Amino acid sequence: MTSLFPPIEPYASGMLDVGDGNLVHWETSGNPDGKPALVVHDGPGAGTRPEQRRLFDPDRYRIVLLDQRGSGRSTPSAADPATAMRHNKTWTLADDVERLREHLGIEQWLLYGEGWGSTLALAYAEAHPERVTEIVLSRVTTSRRAETDWTYRGLNRFFPGEWQEFLDAVGAGPYDDVVRAYERLTQDESPAVRERAVRAWSRWHDTVGTAGGTRQEAALLGERPPTEQTAVARTSARYHTSGAWIGEGALIRDAAKLAKIPGILLHGRLDLANPPVTAWELAQEWPGAELRIIDGPGDPASDESLTLAAESISRFAMASSTDHAGPRT
Repeated sequence: MTSLFPPIEPYASGMLDVGDGNLVHWETSGNPDGKPALVVHDGPGAGTRPEQRRLFDPDRYRIVLLDQRGSGRSTPSAADPATAMRHNKTWTLADDVERLREHLGIEQWLLYGEGWGSTLALAYAEAHPERVTEIVLSRVTTSRRAETDWTYRGLNRFFPGEWQEFLDAVGAGPYDDVVRAYERLTQDESPAVRERAVRAWSRWHDTVGTAGGTRQEAALLGERPPTEQTAVARTSARYHTSGAWIGEGALIRDAAKLAKIPGILLHGRLDLANPPVTAWELAQEWPGAELRIIDGPGDPASDESLTLAAESISRFAMASSTDHAGPRT
């Protein structure tokens, strides 16, 4: 049984102009006077989910959800082929986070990141360590090219047939840069070409995402609306071909900048798509980080991972309050 807080609705929301023609959607819920916390969602391109509010004690936390550029309710959508993507990069997203902090009048906040969100949370925290109180990351990634190569090439050892279908869908050979082929075809002028590439990207995403165990249906990309699948495929392929515009290994190498920030890293031992070695390497360079290896795949949407994330976040709420009661079912 997942132990989460009761469902709640936002008490405020808006669209923040972050420049370059982009408006990002934000919302706040919980206690307006509580400890500020930001959800940094997975993707890139996926958007926030209402259930992410339930990871936080609404009496203790001021919960902020932000849809990154091109994602969710932010505009323009990355699903629209007319949307220019040149200003959608890791560092522009990190700048958007800082703009939102200033817009909301928040001095410091806790960061919670899932998957790709852990990359963005780390990038933001290393750029603005004085603005971050604590960090909780689930399914840790740092967007190194080595990680991308494993997900989109190395896993062919386990799924040779599915990988061949992944190649065939975009006419790629076994030694071609298949991710770059998807980047090109998800932006093709032909709707039919784009849709075929998006569907194939979603199938491979779900194939490797379910490796090592079952995954919640809500987390399967192929079960999401076509617009979200398109936004994820188009944005993710672009980020992966560019190493997310982060120097190879820089987030781990610069983790000493987080020395004064407590952190909890949650990662599945059998997460085949994102092996736990990345989380382990990060923990070695981040003083004060606690690594918790979860038996099984450790998918952020699983009951166990959600419960552990809620418990971890609650631990940090207790640091400023001695009467915290913990998550409610």
